[in-house]
Amino acid sequence: MSDKIRVLIVDDSAIARDLIEKGLARNPDIEIVGKASDAYSARDRIVLRKPDVVTLDVEMPKMDGIEFLKRLLPQYPIPVIVVSAVTTEGSHRALEALEAGAVAVVGKPKANDREGLATMLEELSEAVIEASRAQIRSPANAHSPRATPRPRAVGPMQANRVVAIGASTGGTAALNSIIPALPLNFPPTLVVQHMPPVFTRMFAEALGKTSQVRVREAEEGDRLEPGLVLIAPGDMHLRVAMEGGIGRIRLGRGEKVSGHRPSVDVLFTSVAKAYGAKAVGVLLTGMGRDGADGLLEMRRAGSRCIAQDEESSVVFGMPKEAWKIGAAESLVGLQDIPEALEAILHETSKEVQWRR
Repeated sequence: MSDKIRVLIVDDSAIARDLIEKGLARNPDIEIVGKASDAYSARDRIVLRKPDVVTLDVEMPKMDGIEFLKRLLPQYPIPVIVVSAVTTEGSHRALEALEAGAVAVVGKPKANDREGLATMLEELSEAVIEASRAQIRSPANAHSPRATPRPRAVGPMQANRVVAIGASTGGTAALNSIIPALPLNFPPTLVVQHMPPVFTRMFAEALGKTSQVRVREAEEGDRLEPGLVLIAPGDMHLRVAMEGGIGRIRLGRGEKVSGHRPSVDVLFTSVAKAYGAKAVGVLLTGMGRDGADGLLEMRRAGSRCIAQDEESSVVFGMPKEAWKIGAAESLVGLQDIPEALEAILHETSKEVQWRR
């Protein structure tokens, strides 16, 4: 048996299938085991070829990619990467696919954009390697609408606190579990989720519809306020700076850090400098080590720091690295993270159990 990552490409465009095949085939760790133009032929090839990862276009004839995911994953728990057009409609559909169980999304470039195509194929190759390590679980409520949370506020939390969250593969599902559970008066919260431009704005808007806190994509100069969650824009580093005692957002491109832009390390390092012991850091599911060093900077500055545990992580890479270097004081299950955060922010006796 080959040690290469076996990939099935599903796209109704023959040109797209060939371009993806040629791009991924350049990576010596990847083997293309089949191509399919629709969901039905894709299923046949999955049964026959047993791929490790599937790349999927959501706009297909006969059955779209989202319905395919909902039917596929309960029977064949395979990591699926959505390859979607970077348009408003494409972004909405890609987010639906993530909710249906896809592990990541990569944006298709515009026609005749050779530089964009090269970048996309490089990102897709990295996503395939990352996805091959994912633990796939069928979404429990993939066919059910989300319940609208009832307005909830809790007792006074310590003033002038801030929460910083970093995530990658599997992070959208994790954030969909955490953010809607936060109370109305939760401290300002900054999020870096590895995701292409446009998709981050759509993700923030979708998350805001299911949450009682306000959620939107961050903008330059935004003021940090209680009850506000700001998502880092795709391809932009997110930092926080203290100006006259007020935390404000600073965005910039710059070089990739830890292989990413936005980078969790960039956010965490800035939070450590601006807030120190007034901050709480959370590192969620994802491959690699982005965020581990930044979380360590936060802990050294006196911040409280936790990471998602292995059992509930889609990819236990980033949290594992943070735990190994002592950046995370505790590994916490996804469902317990909102409670852990509230305990820390209230500094009640309950928070002692989260300390390392």
